[in-house]
Amino acid sequence: MEIVFDKVGAVAVAAVPVEELDASNAGEFKRDVAPLLEANTKLVLDLSRLRFVDSSGLGAFISCLRKLNAKGGELKLCGMSKQVRAVFELVRMHRVFDICATSEEAVGAFEPKAS
Repeated sequence: MEIVFDKVGAVAVAAVPVEELDASNAGEFKRDVAPLLEANTKLVLDLSRLRFVDSSGLGAFISCLRKLNAKGGELKLCGMSKQVRAVFELVRMHRVFDICATSEEAVGAFEPKAS
């Protein structure tokens, strides 16, 4: 699974390249996203292509979050379809992840807030 990403300043924005993230490919996703997690502390995962996610896919996202949090990094999700958002809400993961509507909004959310 090829994970294509762009850098927007210090933030890596990666598109999840599949329509379904489930038990059949969650391991492959975790393996292929690992170099991105190693090289960056600010990551946005764009889920706009994703139409279905199961518990294995959710586990893969939690794994990404843990790896980044362990080194002081942050993960934001964006572009979620209604179906995927419903799964996140069903298992209360929308409270765990920072979910934005667009990648631009997610990148902007990393900016330090002016007080």
